[in-house]
Amino acid sequence: MREIASPLLSQRTTLRLGGTAVAELILENPEDVARLPERLRVLGGAPVIMGAGSNILAQDGDLPLVLVRPDFNQGPEIVGEGAGKVFVRAGAAVPLPRLLRFCATHGLAGLEGLVGIPGTVGGAVAMNAGSFGVETCRKIENIRIASNGEVRVVVAQTLQYSYRRLCIDDKKNDFIVLEATFGLTRTARDGICRCMRHNFFEKKSKQPVTAWSAGCVFKNPSPEMPAGRLLDQAGFKGKKMGGMAFSTLHANFMINEGKGSATAALALMQEAKEAVLERFGIALEPEVRIIPCLFP
Repeated sequence: MREIASPLLSQRTTLRLGGTAVAELILENPEDVARLPERLRVLGGAPVIMGAGSNILAQDGDLPLVLVRPDFNQGPEIVGEGAGKVFVRAGAAVPLPRLLRFCATHGLAGLEGLVGIPGTVGGAVAMNAGSFGVETCRKIENIRIASNGEVRVVVAQTLQYSYRRLCIDDKKNDFIVLEATFGLTRTARDGICRCMRHNFFEKKSKQPVTAWSAGCVFKNPSPEMPAGRLLDQAGFKGKKMGGMAFSTLHANFMINEGKGSATAALALMQEAKEAVLERFGIALEPEVRIIPCLFP
């Protein structure tokens, strides 16, 4: 286990925001899992599991947090086949784009909708990332997790997941994804590549994929009433505050224009929530993970 003192969240999140945590613990092998609870007790900060930091809004200042980063980069690799599926395993730290390239190269379908989503396999599993009608957890065969200092395998049938949410034993964020095995189907490589290209350029035309952003800020209340449409109609597309802005491409994407702060981001989010509630009677819920959490 490697330990880094006083890591900056602004250097570890795609939104480029956040203050200083107590420490960062990097898990390099399964034996580190057993040592983790004691080290967290000594450091005293609340643990926050970090992947690539692509869905996090970290607050400013000195933060009573310890970042825990599983650094398992093995795979992707094919580990079996049966019942019409090909099983592909990848470590939690494998970048999602690398997994998708592997699938395209080997003619394995099922995850094409995730193209253009930044982050890692572990993060995509933990938040049940989704796009273009695909949800990560629907394609899982099993996952290996660490919980309470122990490592175990959880099979797909026992996973509890919903929109942007995964629970293990009725608990959320109380486990660390170490690796995931996906059940995919064989199909023509050309078809997979065409689908991924289409999805990527569709996303690029409508979302600020190259900006400093954390992805969607709010959850969609329903497929018929997406948050982006509500924010647009409430006048928040392109709205700015303190170096932060809702994108002019997609109103549900908040971007850091270079000198933003978490304080400004949270104030802009609150203003947007109040405007949508007043106009439509709909209470938006954050999709981005705010740390430390503002509410118990």
